[in-house]
Amino acid sequence: MTEQIYDTVVIGGGAAGLSAALVLGRAMRRVAVVRGGAARNAPAQHMHGYLSREGMPPHELLTLGAAEVADYGGELLDDEVSSAEKAADGRTFTVRLVKGGELRARRLLVATGLRDVLPEIAGAAERWGHEVLHCPYCHAYEVRDQRLAVIGGTEPGALARAFHLGVLVPQWSQDTMFFPHTMLLSAEQRARLAGRGVIVVDGEVVRFVITDDRLRGVELADGRIIERDAVFVGPTFVPNAAVLESLGATFDAAGWPVTDPSGQTTVAGVWAAGNVNNPGAQVITAAGAGSTAAIALNASLAEEDSPVPAASM
Repeated sequence: MTEQIYDTVVIGGGAAGLSAALVLGRAMRRVAVVRGGAARNAPAQHMHGYLSREGMPPHELLTLGAAEVADYGGELLDDEVSSAEKAADGRTFTVRLVKGGELRARRLLVATGLRDVLPEIAGAAERWGHEVLHCPYCHAYEVRDQRLAVIGGTEPGALARAFHLGVLVPQWSQDTMFFPHTMLLSAEQRARLAGRGVIVVDGEVVRFVITDDRLRGVELADGRIIERDAVFVGPTFVPNAAVLESLGATFDAAGWPVTDPSGQTTVAGVWAAGNVNNPGAQVITAAGAGSTAAIALNASLAEEDSPVPAASM
């Protein structure tokens, strides 16, 4: 019996992975999607900014997308990938599954997303995706004109994101406060926030006050409780890139996989798409990146399938 070799194994069943699988299925490619693991936006009730899908629950988009992939012959596996490597033939990849078994593929597309490392403040994880938010383009309209807060931090990337949020969030509410927390604000930063009408509340944040399953305020180390309806934080983004590490992909100084504009990594035959290589990608952006990667990936397969005749070389 001949071993089945997929044209592509897509690792990750979010918007990027399913979009790629749909394009590849329509290109008559044999595709398998390994879609285990919780989606990053699973806590969110609705997604926004996706043309024609405004307000749709994230799980509904994935359910519909998976059905479309299946309609074009794509195989959907509810499993996770533990590792991947070049096969002995040097032309294909071996993908090992957590539940056991292996897949063989000519190309790989990694769309495993990222994880948000939240500030160590009591209540942050409990209300994450509800009143504890990170993306104003995704969530601020729903809390417009309410009492909002932006929380600072100490990690360099999170610090920059927090200050950016402090300048941005007042577009949605004139009642916005900035809590530096453990972050040191410069005089220039304070002036810029003041220019946006943002009130700076100094002091370390110890917890988010939650009553009746809803955030009610921000408590400081000195005992003050400032009533707020929603807070924005700048989490640390960490790519779920263990598969790319096992393949020997190159990462930049910030820890993100190096890719070209199509998503091709430094490992021949391996692409990445979505939040795994672009922390700023929203759902619609990730879907577009999956489509772009699939088109480039299919072109590479077509080129491999039509080698230059020896006589013409």
